[in-house]
Amino acid sequence: MTGFEDSYIGRLRRLVGNRLLLVPGTRLLLADAAGRILIEHRRDFGVWGLPGGMVEEGESYEAAARRELTEETGLVAEALHPFGHSSDPALETFTFSNGDRIQAFVAMFEVTRHSGTLASDPREALGHAWAVPDSLPEMLPVMRASVEAFVRFRKTGKYQAI
Repeated sequence: MTGFEDSYIGRLRRLVGNRLLLVPGTRLLLADAAGRILIEHRRDFGVWGLPGGMVEEGESYEAAARRELTEETGLVAEALHPFGHSSDPALETFTFSNGDRIQAFVAMFEVTRHSGTLASDPREALGHAWAVPDSLPEMLPVMRASVEAFVRFRKTGKYQAI
């Protein structure tokens, strides 16, 4: 994993400061056999969220999703299924503690098969847990909306847009 300073967004930040950037990203939902969702305690906002992150130069959404899952959880996505897209500016606009602002355009993937052992990278997450979708801890609103979209997708099979 490269550090933020070496990432595409990190290099761009040196040029544009903390003004709003439009950025492509990924979000991953992984459910266990009991229907619980893998969540992570995010280091950047201090609340619970979902694995995922920004697409780097030369990467597809799928490649970014696979990389982010491994970086943040130690798990390897063996099979991914796109189930939705999130681009609502009211949900996808963030201001980080350093003043950097982004509006994300996120491809959401269901991890349908994975391998590896769950492990938290302390640079990325404070920990991971499995949570029942209708009994989630405090989360970023867009993360809760993503879980709700995933539940709708699993019930209907229809692509979700939020």
